Amino acid sequence: MATAAAAEKRKPVFIKVEELKPGTNGHNLTVKILDSKPVPVPKPRHAPMSLSQRPARINECLVGDETGCIVFTARNEQVEMMNPGATIILRNAKIDMFKGSMRLAVDKWGRVEVAEPANFAVKETNNLSLVEYELVTVQA
Repeated sequence: MATAAAAEKRKPVFIKVEELKPGTNGHNLTVKILDSKPVPVPKPRHAPMSLSQRPARINECLVGDETGCIVFTARNEQVEMMNPGATIILRNAKIDMFKGSMRLAVDKWGRVEVAEPANFAVKETNNLSLVEYELVTVQA
C-alpha cells in the first residue's frame, strides 16, 4: 500500500518560460515579478452586489526567468502577492489565449506561492506574450 501512495505523489517537474506553448496546462514555474498593473473590471449592470460578491480584482503582471518572460493574469487574492522584484512559484499554471497572445494563469486547481528571492536575471528580450498566434483549421 505504501508504494501506491508514493507513486501517486510524484515530484513536480519545473519548466522554464521559453518552454510554454499555447493551449497547455499543468505547468510549474519559478518566476520573478517585473511589473504589476491593475486591470479595470467592468461592474455588472444587472443585480445589486451582495457582500459575498466582491468585485473581481485582476492584475496583469510581467513575470519571467532567465529564458524569457510572459504576462501572468493574477486574480483576487493572488493580486496581493504580485510585488515587483518578488519571486513566486506557480503550480499547475495554464496558458490562456487573449487576443491571439499567450497569458499565464493559475485557476482554483493551482497555487501561487511567494518564494525565496531567485538569483537569476530575467531575459526581457524574449517576451512570449508579444508573439501573436493565429488559429488555423486543418482540412482532413
